[in-house]
Amino acid sequence: MLTFLAAFAVSVVLTLLIVRSAKMHAHHSADRDFSKPQKFHTVAVPRIGGLGIVLGLFSGIAVIAWLMGAEAAQFSLVLMACAVPAFLAGIVQDFTEALTPRGRLVSTALAAMAAFFFSDAAITRTDLPGFDWLVGFTAGSLFLTVLAVAGIANAVNIIDGFNGLASMCVVIMLAALAYVGYQVEDRLIALLALAGIGAVMGFFVWNFPAGLIFLGDGGAYFLGFYVAELSILLLARNPEVSPLFPLLVCIYPVFETLFSVYRRQFLRAVPPSLPDGIHLHSLIYRRVIRWAVGNRSAKALTRRNSMTSPYLWVLCMLSVIPAVLFWDNTLVLEVALGLFAFTYVVLYWRIVRFKSPRWLRLPGVASGRQLGSSDNVGK
Repeated sequence: MLTFLAAFAVSVVLTLLIVRSAKMHAHHSADRDFSKPQKFHTVAVPRIGGLGIVLGLFSGIAVIAWLMGAEAAQFSLVLMACAVPAFLAGIVQDFTEALTPRGRLVSTALAAMAAFFFSDAAITRTDLPGFDWLVGFTAGSLFLTVLAVAGIANAVNIIDGFNGLASMCVVIMLAALAYVGYQVEDRLIALLALAGIGAVMGFFVWNFPAGLIFLGDGGAYFLGFYVAELSILLLARNPEVSPLFPLLVCIYPVFETLFSVYRRQFLRAVPPSLPDGIHLHSLIYRRVIRWAVGNRSAKALTRRNSMTSPYLWVLCMLSVIPAVLFWDNTLVLEVALGLFAFTYVVLYWRIVRFKSPRWLRLPGVASGRQLGSSDNVGK
């Protein structure tokens, strides 16, 4: 608990300082582009929330060093050093908007390679036919590890579309890693996950629901890297943990990314990297949270923005709960992965066709067509 509190205290204070000093750095740090399809805010907001998270995490690591000694401190600091390329690429993008998505992915891949060689964060087993043979070779293990880390980092960035969405999903995923870490008596991984939760929660209180600060690419890529690396390290250090446990924990952002690539490449015939406004969270915002339709005030739109996120938190927990309950049972985890994929696809296509399940709708709210919505997303 001390690890969590230290990380939270530093993160919440530093994030507040960033918010309160926004006028001094807004010309560099604020997100003023409201035209892109994935943008849903109404005023310029600092997008450098990752700074407070990283510094808060360092305070949590200081407590870990005090509790567990020099070896744990060295391990933690090496991991943080490996994260530098991913974090810096994101922060540079937040300040300059000069890096392409490919440049950020390459930087995250370099961070994953560094962790592979310096922290022994390597995928060496998968329980999947063919893949176990692949990771039996160092080159194959490196390839799959880098692909997984870069993919999860990019996936967290993709779901960072609404106040509290990505940050709370990361908290849920880290909580699962902390729980299983304690179950297998891997105290270091559990404490690192708790430090991450504290640091993210320090940001969350200013991000949700008011949206006073955004995670930004720096925060999103760093947190994706951090979740991916702790997942791989938990798996590498504890053979009793099923290789599918980390995958199920992270499946919501990962499946969102894979489905988006499929949708853009094969259904719309556009480049997979082209941003659009028809991710699942965007559709929920437009077609489920409809009570603010017609009210264009900043307060109403911010509230509508924030009310979108809890729906996706529930979706994230639908995969994390079975992962936590059956973390050592590969067969059950395989079934849970299939059920999640099926649920996601059915939910997406029902919403995109204006047939949202009744339990998603707010009482007394008419359909999008009855409200005269001009939204033609996904048609």
